[in-house]
Amino acid sequence: MVNLTLLLLLLAFCLASTVQRNLELEEDANVQQNLEQDPEIVHYQPEQVHLAFGETVQDIVVTWNTRDNTNESICEYGIDGIAEQSIKAPQGPSAFVDGGAKKATQYIHRVTLPQLRPNTTYHYHCGSQLGWSAVYWFHTPLNHSDWSPSLAIYGDMGVVNAASLPALQRETQLGMYDAILHVGDFAYDMCNEDGGVGDEFMRQVETIAAYVPYMVCVGNHEEKYNFSHYVNRFSMPGGTDNLFYSFNLGPVHFIGFSTEVYYFTQFGLKPIVMQYDWLERDLLEATKPENRAKRPWIITYGHRPMYCSNDNGDDCANHETVVRKGLPGLNFFGLEPLFYKYGVDVELWAHEHCYERMWPMYNYTVYNGSRAEPYVNPGAPVHIISGAAGNHEGREPFFKHMPPWSAFHSQDFGYLRLKAHNATHLYFEQVSDDKGGAIIDKFWVIKHSHGPYSAA
Repeated sequence: MVNLTLLLLLLAFCLASTVQRNLELEEDANVQQNLEQDPEIVHYQPEQVHLAFGETVQDIVVTWNTRDNTNESICEYGIDGIAEQSIKAPQGPSAFVDGGAKKATQYIHRVTLPQLRPNTTYHYHCGSQLGWSAVYWFHTPLNHSDWSPSLAIYGDMGVVNAASLPALQRETQLGMYDAILHVGDFAYDMCNEDGGVGDEFMRQVETIAAYVPYMVCVGNHEEKYNFSHYVNRFSMPGGTDNLFYSFNLGPVHFIGFSTEVYYFTQFGLKPIVMQYDWLERDLLEATKPENRAKRPWIITYGHRPMYCSNDNGDDCANHETVVRKGLPGLNFFGLEPLFYKYGVDVELWAHEHCYERMWPMYNYTVYNGSRAEPYVNPGAPVHIISGAAGNHEGREPFFKHMPPWSAFHSQDFGYLRLKAHNATHLYFEQVSDDKGGAIIDKFWVIKHSHGPYSAA
């Protein structure tokens, strides 16, 4: 009898606990629903903080987002503390409306910190009187060409399977890099879930991009709504919707550009013409004797490569690559002759989910410096693909019989490092995430003089 009574009491207690838990869950759901519907709830906290170089590398642009309009954008910063200087953007935040069904709106804030001291660590936070970010730091570069910047370079990193992200987070916060180049394809895709995937990606890379300038170029996965997420979320120099721009860092003149203008022609042919014209003017200026004497290296980066050895049907595996040759049937605005004419040294690419290093080449012909030292005074640009930082689409297959101009290839997830040692020596190494950070390829590009190539 006693045992039966205890059993009944235990059952009653369990039933009461279950009812109570269900009531709590229902209450939590109601609270969440009310939070989403209540017009009085506001979201003023800064998020997705990231940096970029401004019109010079001594100007740093701080960009962040808020869900609601704070009506002001402020960055407080200093060397010994964040309260030393404060800059308020004169125009305040700009509204960005996603093109999806919900027309989700967020507010993008941009503040430029001008004329910073070279080779100096600054601390900063950003926001408004309604809410502030955490405190971050960055280190400014030197303002001359006689120093050796280090960069991490990669493309094709998403929210899912961002294989390189942990290592990049750690190395960036250890101060290993002076800048990051993300060569197209972000989040997969930034527009998905009414922009929610883009928000999550920008939150994840904040742990990199809030500490070092995060320089980007557009990829094919940014195409939706006429590249609106890419155009609005980033802040590259030059005032060209982030599509093409250049900056000088140490002995290198870097040029970022859009390969996508050649593929999404439904948005018009004008972007192709404008970019080509800008590229030629920029290269003409960079190759003036006085400028190339200070910054002899010219490195370009764009998303879709001119050449690749991937067995997946992409046009970089075809002979007439549109980026390389120009518009089909016309061969207008092809970039390979332009880059060759002005003596571009290295061309960085992504898009293919792999790593591939080519021999120096032009028009499918190898122009090694010599048989023993192919990258010493090469007779053509060096092409490198590093598009394996991590995505949910998988790895790219290679041809069973590799072409003679392909020097090294790997399917490992990973990223590229560049150390621009001086006016004559560049050092590259590819890091494998699959192999726990091992260096799977490394090589030097050495040039004792820089200028236009002359084919043999």
